[in-house]
Amino acid sequence: MIRIVASGDLDFEGRVQALCDRAATIPEEIETASRDVIRAVRARGDEAIRDLTWRFERRRIDHLEVPLEEWQDAPARVDPAVRSALEHAASRIRAFHDKERYQSFEMEEDTAGIRVGLRVSPLNRVGIYVPGGKALYPSTVLMTAIPARVAGVSEIVMTTPGASPETLAAARIAGVNRIFAIGGAQAIAALAYGTASVPRVDKIVGPGNAYVAAAKRLVFGDVGIDSIAGPTEVVIAADESADPRWLAADLLAQAEHDELAVPILILIGRGNVERVVLALREQLDTLPRRAIAEKALRDGGAILVVETAAQAIDLVNRLAPEHAGLALADARAWSSRVTTAGALFLGHFTPESVGDYLAGPSHVLPTSGSARFASPLGVADFVKRTSVIEYDSTALRGQAADIERLAAVEGLEGHGRAVRLRFAVP
Repeated sequence: MIRIVASGDLDFEGRVQALCDRAATIPEEIETASRDVIRAVRARGDEAIRDLTWRFERRRIDHLEVPLEEWQDAPARVDPAVRSALEHAASRIRAFHDKERYQSFEMEEDTAGIRVGLRVSPLNRVGIYVPGGKALYPSTVLMTAIPARVAGVSEIVMTTPGASPETLAAARIAGVNRIFAIGGAQAIAALAYGTASVPRVDKIVGPGNAYVAAAKRLVFGDVGIDSIAGPTEVVIAADESADPRWLAADLLAQAEHDELAVPILILIGRGNVERVVLALREQLDTLPRRAIAEKALRDGGAILVVETAAQAIDLVNRLAPEHAGLALADARAWSSRVTTAGALFLGHFTPESVGDYLAGPSHVLPTSGSARFASPLGVADFVKRTSVIEYDSTALRGQAADIERLAAVEGLEGHGRAVRLRFAVP
């Protein structure tokens, strides 16, 4: 059901390296198909979107945009308890990202005549992609739209192939401006290049399937993107203080997302191995998405057995997971040694589920080992920075010689001349 590999096994290092080498690779046929979709949307706009939606989803859409009157009162039409939960989550997400605001600044040097600064301004229009296939994700609406709204983005455009009432309610609560009932690569193309109905955006964020990921990669450069998202993943380091049932539940919480999910448990010592496996079997029996979770455990999952907490933390860093859990008696003490993870969950009462819904930080995280260099979605993704530089004549004269020397080293005579001519006698 799930691979078990111990640090003393001959193939341990090879197995670990194989897990570390996972990447957000996109099969050539998917990239080719996505490229064809993008070409069609650029050439035929709304007509292509309707044709492609029927071809891929067997769904007819006469009007691409969901009229505001159909969703402006969506929060009032969902279960009051669900609405309360969405509003609770929204308030926590907003409070967290409010602390993340970026400020413009200006500095004047002691030498009069030089001012340099940084101007931070929000993007004008962003697109958020919300999946609507195997599961519906109102939480993703909150986790993408609210940081954009906190950043000051003027217009938030949402695309989704299947919006549930809860997803529409989340859009209203989060401050989404417009919703389009389109999905897949055609939605990404529409957001990137615009059509008669869909406005062109400055950046596209949000998770999606392989076709969405391929399309985002292909349009990058013409439009900004957050990341190329791979399958969801969790790596949990646990010692003997962890309850095997809880560990099994945490693995299944990720495994149920997708057959390609990567649920990995690093156990310190062999004491809990069999108990975790037994708990996995028992909990799978009653899991509604059993087939998905079982395949994820079998194909992408692993239990790695090590001898010490230091070895476990080293593996977490090597794996650079989207979600890293420390189910350790002294989790906070070890947490400072975790340097490569999208989100870090400390202790026995912090399951990854809290990060997906209520903790506050966005759950859009780097996957496929990209936590080595990438960060969670946040306010920074929705602002742009502009350097501001101002010299007066005295300041420029004082630096002219060094500017000319460096220009000469690089063989760029025009650069030096642009300074020199300002002080030449006519």
